[in-house]
Amino acid sequence: MGGTIYEQGLGQHSANFVSLTPLSFIRRTADVYPQRIAVIQGSRQITWGESYLRCTRLASALRGRGVGSGDTVAVIASNCVEMFEAHFGVAMAGAVLNAINTRLDAPAIRFMLEHGEAKVFMVDKEFGALAREVVADMATAPLVVSIDDADYDDGELFGELSYDDLLDEASADAEHAWRMPEDEWQAIALNYTSGTTGDPKGVVFHHRGAYLNAISNGITWNMSMHPTYLWTLPMFHCNGWCFPWTLAIYAGTSVCLRHVRAEPIFDAIREHRVSHFCGAPIVLNTLLSAPAEVQQGIEQQVNVMTAGAAPPAAVIEGMERLGFDVTHVYGLTETYGPVTLCAWQGEQWDELPVEERAVIKAKQGVRAQMLEGLMVADPDTLQPVPMDGQTMGEVFMRGNNVMKGYLKNAKSTDACFEGGWFHSGDLAVWHPDGYIQIKDRSKDIIISGGENISSIEVEDVLYRHPDVLEAAVVARSDEKWGETPCAFVEPRPGRELTDAAVISYCRDNMAHFKAPKHVVFGPLPKTSTGKIQKFKLRKIAENIK
Repeated sequence: MGGTIYEQGLGQHSANFVSLTPLSFIRRTADVYPQRIAVIQGSRQITWGESYLRCTRLASALRGRGVGSGDTVAVIASNCVEMFEAHFGVAMAGAVLNAINTRLDAPAIRFMLEHGEAKVFMVDKEFGALAREVVADMATAPLVVSIDDADYDDGELFGELSYDDLLDEASADAEHAWRMPEDEWQAIALNYTSGTTGDPKGVVFHHRGAYLNAISNGITWNMSMHPTYLWTLPMFHCNGWCFPWTLAIYAGTSVCLRHVRAEPIFDAIREHRVSHFCGAPIVLNTLLSAPAEVQQGIEQQVNVMTAGAAPPAAVIEGMERLGFDVTHVYGLTETYGPVTLCAWQGEQWDELPVEERAVIKAKQGVRAQMLEGLMVADPDTLQPVPMDGQTMGEVFMRGNNVMKGYLKNAKSTDACFEGGWFHSGDLAVWHPDGYIQIKDRSKDIIISGGENISSIEVEDVLYRHPDVLEAAVVARSDEKWGETPCAFVEPRPGRELTDAAVISYCRDNMAHFKAPKHVVFGPLPKTSTGKIQKFKLRKIAENIK
């Protein structure tokens, strides 16, 4: 008999070991708080008890349609009741949820359905016409299920049956028939990266990672029971940063918005006394740009979690001046969303002026409680860089909340895990206090005359200009310097700017060699999650005469 005395007769049993899965969260909350509201969508209000039963019925109906372990169920929908339920019901069937970006075109969505081998495709009627185009050219189309919204008058219902019809197919014992996964390494979700330079990669999440990152979200935010969470972040984006599962832990209420616009956001915050919401910096900038009368009348503390792009300090400062408490987090699709945070150091930072607090909060910070390892290191040697706030390196992570890998792409999976760390592709510095600060994506750094220029640093200065609404900076080829910064600026409504004025402002507020040499004015192209599409800007910059 091998092993130590602690391994003799002390094996795993169903009594002392279960696989970690976020499905346990909704089961408990339905037992303990069945009458609390789980989801509000327009005129609809669904309790946790009702939501749980609907999820089990979805699982039963999918099983009845032949969907089981390892099968993919794709969904294209706004933030709605059905999208929320899919985060539980699909996994209850043993299947894998593929929530699809609603702003993709038909060829991109078709690629995802075929690559992920989707058996079912659930379609919100807002995207019915798009879905019809998607499946028209598929050799083997999935079962299409339509999602209706009585409060939404536009769109096209497209599908062989409705979501409610599908639920009606559930067996009488649906509530008790579903089972937890036997293996926590089993896939729970498939999320495709943006694919800006080719076909997107399919990021695979497992139950263990989803469970742990959902808990991490609550710890990061110091959440208490029964928060009211406003869905400005799309649930399709990295499974809403795992917040559908987090809200099941805390028996919270999800308030769904179909479209992200300033006035309905402020209206919802007031009407439902929203306590928390997430959003990319572009969402926060939208709120800051709203008329003062739209912003008024919020009496409760509102907590904001921002990520998705490095937030300019000026945007954080603006939100804090509005009375919103901002938590800056950082992560990638490959890490289930947020895995670092700018952990606040209490009184020693509380007393600082709001401008200085905003600069601190712009840092990506330290690892959250569920991430095992975080470092800034040389991408070739994996040797950590000095904690001097100056030396640039790549951000690396490791832990349970790093993805399983890329679906059907062993080469990319092996490459991103080389050396026992996940290679993020983000460039950062490491400050003496251990906090990291992103300076650029590796492909976005500007090398001018042999000097590295952080596009984020230049953007931060641009955002402080009172007439600038949005800004982005990319490299432009230059015969003398190799590359120079090119700024893309959208002025605030009613304001006028000249390229000379923008360049002069930058030169007054930073080293001259970092200032942009060219300025282009106009709206900036963005993804559905608010990220500026710099690959499009690079093409424009290269064609400037």
